[in-house]
Amino acid sequence: MDLPSLSIILQGALSHNPDERKAAELSLTQYQYAPQHLVRLLQIIVDGNCDMAVRQVASIHFKNFVAKNWSPHETGVQSKILPGDKELVRQHILNFIVQVPPLLRVQLGECVKTLIHSDYPEQWPALLHWVKHNLQDQQVYGALFVLRILARKYEFKSDEDRIPVSHVIEETFPHLLNIFNRLVQIANPSVEISELIKLICKIFWSSIYLEIPKQLFDPNIFNAWMVLFLNILERPVPLEGQPTDPDQRKTWGWWKVKKWTVHILNRLYTRFGDLKLQNPDNRAFAQMFQKTYAGQILECHLNLLNVIRGGGYLPDRVINLILQYLSNSISKSNMYNLLQPKLDIVLFEIVFPLMCFNDNDQRLWEEDPHEYVRKGYDIIEDLYSPRTAAMDFVSELVRKRGKENLQKFILFIVEVFKRYDEASPEYKSYRQKDGALLAIGALCDKLKQTDPYKSELERMLVQHVFPEFSNPVGHLRAKAAWVAGQYAHVSFADPNNFRRALHSVVAGMRDPDLPVRVDSVFALRSFVEACKDLDEIRPILPQLLDEFFKLMNEVENEDLVFTLETIVDKFGEEMAPYALGLCQNLAAAFWKCMNTVEEDEEGDDSGALAAVGCLRAISTILESISSLPHLFAHIEPILLPIMRRMLTTDGQGTHIKAHIS
Repeated sequence: MDLPSLSIILQGALSHNPDERKAAELSLTQYQYAPQHLVRLLQIIVDGNCDMAVRQVASIHFKNFVAKNWSPHETGVQSKILPGDKELVRQHILNFIVQVPPLLRVQLGECVKTLIHSDYPEQWPALLHWVKHNLQDQQVYGALFVLRILARKYEFKSDEDRIPVSHVIEETFPHLLNIFNRLVQIANPSVEISELIKLICKIFWSSIYLEIPKQLFDPNIFNAWMVLFLNILERPVPLEGQPTDPDQRKTWGWWKVKKWTVHILNRLYTRFGDLKLQNPDNRAFAQMFQKTYAGQILECHLNLLNVIRGGGYLPDRVINLILQYLSNSISKSNMYNLLQPKLDIVLFEIVFPLMCFNDNDQRLWEEDPHEYVRKGYDIIEDLYSPRTAAMDFVSELVRKRGKENLQKFILFIVEVFKRYDEASPEYKSYRQKDGALLAIGALCDKLKQTDPYKSELERMLVQHVFPEFSNPVGHLRAKAAWVAGQYAHVSFADPNNFRRALHSVVAGMRDPDLPVRVDSVFALRSFVEACKDLDEIRPILPQLLDEFFKLMNEVENEDLVFTLETIVDKFGEEMAPYALGLCQNLAAAFWKCMNTVEEDEEGDDSGALAAVGCLRAISTILESISSLPHLFAHIEPILLPIMRRMLTTDGQGTHIKAHIS
């Protein structure tokens, strides 16, 4: 098929008329293995005179075809693409990457990734020569873009699978260093320069992720890189051109560069800065790194953190990474000695404010409580959360350096409680109280085993936590439920205090604010586990289960199901009257989660995890009534469709099976 005819067919694939669209897609399928078809698609993608929508359709079709057919995944299946066509694509695609706009570059980048993973180095030895040549030429961006894809191929590989990396580094790193040097010296650099530096950072990151390349053991070469990274770390991000929108701001080029620099320095420190490393080369490297660079990085990190102390901006991920570096420094004497003079400022003026409820929390609480709950219980969010990193820092500090820091920190928290109690309602700092409660909850394990605090915990709960169950401010009601759950296993001298907390948590399941209801259900699990007299719960069990399933209809979260499992486990055969209703509700929740999984194009696993939780809870119910077979006949019709779904090909292609296995 000639180019004009192919363009017309691609145009047809964009048609609003379903019949035209179907006919065009059928033609594309018929011609997909024809000689030169791939090459012609590539020509259309790069043709600047062609309609952009047509070029985009061509790029998507090209990418999908290459992904499926370049190197078929099934063993023994040969690629149907002619060797000559493959060679033509390899010859031209690299130059085309530079010529096309970003929208199309993403698609071609995915194709290059497929080609590299399949063909490099055996069938595509010319690739490295092209990269090296263009690093010295005008096509620097294209060379960096491709080198990043090549470096990623080996990011997680070790030993013999990493052998080609050494050659790649030898050929390209001297040029990368020169380019990096030139870019750093540009006065008033544009945001386009940040894109080049970011690519260099990503290439370096992939190359050092698992092992330090032997070329970097040369102190002069390594120092040349470190000088540049420290330069980037210390240098303020340009103010001009920064987006005002928070979501756009954190993804702005210069903040991305800052993030990747911090990422790299953290990786070098945590993985290769450990003096206990077995490999002698790595141990020598670790000693050099600790002695020469670790302290400098710490100083830069502290200066960066100081920005938020004055109300300045740092992206959440950067704050999180810096606090991780500080947490890793606590156990190392030389690093802790550097940190100590500034520790009070870090702890009380930077870390504690990060633990407090803030404007973003308030906005989410009011506008999107479901998202507030998701963020609060999402493990992936923890990787980016300054609050989680702040809690980890405090926990690490009192664990490793408790003697000089625990009392000081607790006195600070007590002072926050005191100021809050003494202030009139309009002057109470609800957000500081929230942060103080979070701190108390996070330090639960330490406080439960440390004198004199362990004997004061019940009094602390009664005086500072329980009153917040009836606070007019929602986030403090939620925090009270969470903290109460953390301390549910404390031995209460007065059983009435345990009872009061339990009933407050149960009442929280009917709170008007969704996050309070969710935190109350999670706290309930701890109270059910800690409960010595089930008569405390038995009378309210039907009401509890009712509230529980109302919440399951609102929120898909596997942690919710953990609470139900704990209740079923605790009451055993007593659950028999509720078994049918429980299984019906859990089956309905399972199907709802399955629908979410199938509709979700982004591959978010929360629905799948919740569905697995439902299956596990059903299993727990069946175990609890295993000696009551007469109940099974009623439950069987509910469970058979689920079993059919999970044990036949219908269930394939979902995330669920992976989680179950």
